Amino acid sequence: MSESLTEREQQVLDAVIQTYVATAEPAGSRTVARRYRLGVSPATVRNTMADLEDKGFLYHPHTSAGRIPTDLAYRYYVDTLMRPTLLTEAEKQRLRRELGAPESGPLERLVRRATQAMGLLTGELGVAISPSVEDVVLERLELLALSREKVLLVLNLRNGIVRTVYVDLPISVPRETLVAVTVILNERLGGQSMGEIRSTLPDRLRDATADEDASELLNIFLQSGEELFDLSGDEVHLGNTSVLANQPEFESGAELRGLIELTERRDLLASVLTQRDPGARLQIRIGSENRAPELSGFTLVTGEYRVGHLGGVIGVIGPTRMPYDKVVTIVDSTSRLVSELYGGGPRQLELETEEQKD
Repeated sequence: MSESLTEREQQVLDAVIQTYVATAEPAGSRTVARRYRLGVSPATVRNTMADLEDKGFLYHPHTSAGRIPTDLAYRYYVDTLMRPTLLTEAEKQRLRRELGAPESGPLERLVRRATQAMGLLTGELGVAISPSVEDVVLERLELLALSREKVLLVLNLRNGIVRTVYVDLPISVPRETLVAVTVILNERLGGQSMGEIRSTLPDRLRDATADEDASELLNIFLQSGEELFDLSGDEVHLGNTSVLANQPEFESGAELRGLIELTERRDLLASVLTQRDPGARLQIRIGSENRAPELSGFTLVTGEYRVGHLGGVIGVIGPTRMPYDKVVTIVDSTSRLVSELYGGGPRQLELETEEQKD
C-alpha cells in the first residue's frame, strides 16, 4: 500500500490526520500548509488533497471546505506512517499506580482497574474480557445464603479468578446444611477443572453420604450442575463511558444513545473481542473493518494478556478519530504489564520513557 502514495501525498495525509485528530474539524489546505510547513503552497496542498480524495483516503463534507480521513486513511497511517511514541514518566507511574499489585485482589479486579486506567490515559473507553475458564482448576467453593430460598455459589479458581452463580432453591435450607454441602462439594470437586466437573458431576456426587436436607440440596446440584458450572460465557469489563461521552462525536443525543446501547451489548462486545487474527498480539480494527455493523463508527485497539496458559484480551474502543500512536502504546504497555503482574514472570516491567530516551 505504501507504493500507492507519493512522498508528498504521504506528508499531506499525515498532516490531515494529525489536524483532524487534534481539532475534530475538517482540515483545510491553508491550515495544513501553515501548521506543518510542508514547503509547498496552499494551492499545492489543496491539489494533493484532491488526489487523496480521488484515491479514497479523504472525503469532503458538503458543509466544509476541509477534508476528513476515511477508514482507509487511518489504516494506511497505522500501517505506514505512524511513529511509535513512548510513555511519559507521569503516564508510566500513573499506569502502575492504577493497576496496583496483584496481591491486592483477584485477577479480574486487576483487569477492571486496567480498563479504568486505559480510559483515563487514552480518553477512550477501556474494555477487556476475562480468560476462558473451561480448563481452569477449582480451588474451593462457598455457598452463601442470600435469602431463605436463594444462595450464592462462589467459585474460587486458580490464577485468582472468581466467579459467582445465583442458585434458586425450591426449599428453605438451614445454614448448617449449607455448611455440610459446601464441605462435600469441596471434597468431591476441588482440584478439578470446570470442564471436568461438568462432565463427571453425577459420578462425583452420586454416593455422597449426607442427611435428608443435605441430600436434597445435593440433588439440586446433580440436576442443575451442567448449568451451574457452565462458565463458558465470556465476562466483559468496561471502563467509564463518560470519557467517550465528552468527545465531539457523541455530542448529539442520537449518537450518545448509540454509544450507550453499544456498552449494553455485552454479548456483541465479547464476540468482537474474541475474534482475533491468529498470532496477532496487538490488533487494530478500524471502522468498517469491524465485522459488527454496530462498530462501524469505532476503532477497537486490543492486546492479549497471559495468565499462565490462559489468555485474555484488553484494550480500548473509541471513535475512528483517535491518536493512534499514543493509544497503541498505552494498550500494548498495559497488556504487557497485566501479563507480568499475574503471569508468573518478572514482577517489574521496565517501560522506556521519553525522559529516559533523552
